[in-house]
Amino acid sequence: MKAIVHADKNWGIGRGNSLMFRLPADMKFFRETTTGNTVVMGGNTLRSFPGGAPLKNRVNIVLSASEPERDDCIVVRGARQLFDEIKRTEGEVYVIGGASIYEMLLPYCAEALVTKVDADGGADTFFPNLDADGNFSLAAEGPEAETGGYKIRFCRYVNNNIKPLP
Repeated sequence: MKAIVHADKNWGIGRGNSLMFRLPADMKFFRETTTGNTVVMGGNTLRSFPGGAPLKNRVNIVLSASEPERDDCIVVRGARQLFDEIKRTEGEVYVIGGASIYEMLLPYCAEALVTKVDADGGADTFFPNLDADGNFSLAAEGPEAETGGYKIRFCRYVNNNIKPLP
């Protein structure tokens, strides 16, 4: 399992249940990386998508106590059901948010793919600071690039203390 996220220089990931930046290169990376795989998210993340529709060409697993059952994604009600569903998946599993889902699943992620944005997005929602987390280390950092008027860097962190799925 891997986490995938873009974060501002304060590790902010969102504001008002929405992304803070429109980053074409990051959106392309996200789409190419997750297409054909499984994405795990919370109900707020699902509702933040256009029309509240799940992502196309992916298996969408949504952890939510209040999201109604749907035919277009798998809705799970708790951690046990979520872990059981993840174990049944084929291919890669990407955790895509929101903050509470990242916090819950990050210890089980082998990697975190972080697009770092050199800006302050005025976030009200944050991702754990992996640079200060003793369990994670920066394994790769791409060159600085510009997209959507912002300077970004694609980074890959590895979890040196992965928890096995219960």
